[in-house]
Amino acid sequence: MKSDIHPVYFPEATVSCSCGNTWVTGSTQESINTDLCHKCHPFYTGEQRIVDTEGQVERFYRKLEARQQHVTESEESSESQEDIASEVVLIELGLSKRALSALSEANINNAEDVVSMLNEGGEEALLAISGFGRKSLIDLKKALRALDIELPGTTDD
Repeated sequence: MKSDIHPVYFPEATVSCSCGNTWVTGSTQESINTDLCHKCHPFYTGEQRIVDTEGQVERFYRKLEARQQHVTESEESSESQEDIASEVVLIELGLSKRALSALSEANINNAEDVVSMLNEGGEEALLAISGFGRKSLIDLKKALRALDIELPGTTDD
């Protein structure tokens, strides 16, 4: 056996529970603090109570409230993105003339139309437009991301 690799063993280690119960056992730690023991655990006592030693319940409620606030903010953000997308005209995005004419022939005139087409058919739907290729799609997606418009079902290029 190698020397000096094993932890020190304390045969008289004291275990203290938050309910006040203490007992002696063997351990590699000299003293152990615990929240529950056989004297206060609901399974053994038959009564349901919450042992809240460090404000765990309050911390949980704060996290729950923060999550609800985040969900509400993200819903409001998605509604405002739809408003922005309907106001952005494709001419303002700096796309090539060929890409703009191909999109206008397909009755796609603003960013909202692009987002709805991506929702329905994905990138393939845009690439199926005659005169609109992969390079035009990449330029279009970059311009829309620059305006903080989320594009559904697309991966980063």
